[in-house]
Amino acid sequence: MNLKTIATACLITALSAGALPALAQDKAASETYAYGTHLDIYKVISLTEDSGQTCGLVNAQITYLDSMGEQKALTYLKHAANCNNQGG
Repeated sequence: MNLKTIATACLITALSAGALPALAQDKAASETYAYGTHLDIYKVISLTEDSGQTCGLVNAQITYLDSMGEQKALTYLKHAANCNNQGG
């Protein structure tokens, strides 16, 4: 092997490694919650919601590990967090 071949192999490996997070994100493609959806949540990784200036329903997402260790994501509707900050 010459230096050019080794450098090319390293570049391909580095580019492939950069694609892994994107593949992991696709693996955890979000499912939409519906009443009665079976939830197998072993560990919550993150909770996020769409940002907005008004109080009301927003889309939210939970990313979690199931009991088999697979990363999954679930999208659902919830009241915006800023609804809690409004006096009433």
